[in-house]
Amino acid sequence: MLDWWDIVLRLGIATVASGVIGLNRDLHGKPIGLRTLGLVGLATATVVLLANPVALEAGRLSDSTSRVIQGLLTGIGFLGAGVIVHADQSKVKGLTSAACVWFTACIGIVCGLGLWRLVTVALAIALVLLAFGGPFERTLHRVFRGKSDEPPSA
Repeated sequence: MLDWWDIVLRLGIATVASGVIGLNRDLHGKPIGLRTLGLVGLATATVVLLANPVALEAGRLSDSTSRVIQGLLTGIGFLGAGVIVHADQSKVKGLTSAACVWFTACIGIVCGLGLWRLVTVALAIALVLLAFGGPFERTLHRVFRGKSDEPPSA
């Protein structure tokens, strides 16, 4: 059985790492934030630990843990789908936030498995992508299409 400190570490890092992604979404005025994504990461890490703590302690991924992970990644799509909005017939909003929901579930799973290097690298790449991806996309649109994301003036 995992000791208390290992449980606190795995669940704590899952919550903080997922919450950081949520903070990014909240600061950009998106309908999902620190608390929601922090809870997604915490919940998924908790369920992974519940699946088979003895196998995780031994560094193995059991069949039951694998099935739990598959179910989590399938089911979390419903929460992500809830933040996708069809603003009008030509514009869909919320896809990045929905992807963040799925990503934070993955972070929770990886924290539950105790794979700290994977958590660190994935979180760093995600934060870089969230911070610089939008401006980079807008620059590419201006360069290659000669227009911006701004709607035409009426």
